[in-house]
Amino acid sequence: MDEDLLLAIRLQQQFDDEYQRPLSVVDESWEMLDPSPDVRAMFLEFNDMFFWGKLSGVEVKWSPRMTLCAGVCSYEGRGGLCSIRLSEPLLKLRPRKDLVQTLLHEMIHALLFVTQNNRDRDGHGPEFCKHMSRINKASGANITVYHTFHDEVDLYRQHWWRCDGPCQNRKPYFGYVKRAMNRAPSALDPWWEDHKRSCGGTYTKVKEPEGYGKKGKMGSSKDKKNQEKKALGNGKNGMIVLLLLQFFKMY
Repeated sequence: MDEDLLLAIRLQQQFDDEYQRPLSVVDESWEMLDPSPDVRAMFLEFNDMFFWGKLSGVEVKWSPRMTLCAGVCSYEGRGGLCSIRLSEPLLKLRPRKDLVQTLLHEMIHALLFVTQNNRDRDGHGPEFCKHMSRINKASGANITVYHTFHDEVDLYRQHWWRCDGPCQNRKPYFGYVKRAMNRAPSALDPWWEDHKRSCGGTYTKVKEPEGYGKKGKMGSSKDKKNQEKKALGNGKNGMIVLLLLQFFKMY
């Protein structure tokens, strides 16, 4: 038989084999085929593929405000309600495969809770690693024990404070506290007492999102105008209230 014909047959067989082989769950082709997957549908598919259908009672949903980690598995109440939350702000900036691997990571936590009542959210012991290795081999994924995307987390931490005490010269934070929400360091933080003992400095806000302060001022001026409108709407008594408001504004 002609050598060129043999080569053509061999290449055709190779192509047919590759075409019939199912795509890895993190294959790059998915970025074009299904760039924004339905997480619930994907969860149900993975439940059948890798978790023997044991997670049908687990809830999965997006979290629009979670910015410190990509995913979390929560266990609530005596009834054993289990839910997986995925960070919309962090994962929408990442490739599709990171969503897939984060979801599978949290599904392993859910499996350990459902089958063993294991409530350790941060535990990645032998049982977790056993399932992680099993699913990685079967799916082509690269699930790891951590999925914190530092660049994206920092992107959302736009409120910064810095201490004026000795800790401003200490690694790794050099006195900075960065947060996604406008919540100043205070006694509500678990590390506050240690900071008072070891440093004793005062935190001052040094950065916030552009235009953030103006929003607050605009809101307060609107509140004042609403107060004046309400006062005028209350007739004679309202007029007295309005005059008092203007008097105190002058002094």
